[in-house]
Amino acid sequence: MKSEKEIMLSGQLYDPSDKELVALREKAHRLSLEYNMTLETDGEKRYSILKKLVPDLGEDAYLQGPIQIDYGCFTSIGDRSYANFNLVILDTCRVTIGNDVYMGPNVSLLTAMHPLRWQERNTYRKDDGGLTDREYGKPITIEDNCWIGGNVTVVGGVTIGEGSVIGAGSVVTKDIPPNSVAVGNPCKVIRQITEKDSIENVF
Repeated sequence: MKSEKEIMLSGQLYDPSDKELVALREKAHRLSLEYNMTLETDGEKRYSILKKLVPDLGEDAYLQGPIQIDYGCFTSIGDRSYANFNLVILDTCRVTIGNDVYMGPNVSLLTAMHPLRWQERNTYRKDDGGLTDREYGKPITIEDNCWIGGNVTVVGGVTIGEGSVIGAGSVVTKDIPPNSVAVGNPCKVIRQITEKDSIENVF
């Protein structure tokens, strides 16, 4: 019989009140708080906390903080990737962040999903009297060399292709192909990135 964790990670309806999942969330929330209370000047301590929170953490990855991560153990962050203030990751399904990914302030990566009908979404009491609800998730992948602008929300089920740039304030609801500039709510590709975008042509 599958555990609720296995069911959750497979993208099926699961019980978030499951004891194993509650314990994993409590650990991640505590580590997020510890990280947020640690000074930037104490780099070794910060990295140690972050490595406990996100075991699959690449070399020289850096999260400015504050951060809030739901599980951490279901997220991977590649080498040299960076996030500015207020990164939120709800990793009820896998969140994969590649190498050299830049994320601006207030980026939210939200794999968590709920039923659209309130009759199926609202909390209910289980046989043991405890409250729970129906949830499921869809994974998020951000491939290498992407830049995610400030105040961007990425929802479950999305892959952002390598080298793409997501404009500030966008809500990404569908896959973005590689080397694209995409903006808006919902986020749409407006053009491809080419050699004409070289910094030499900007200044």
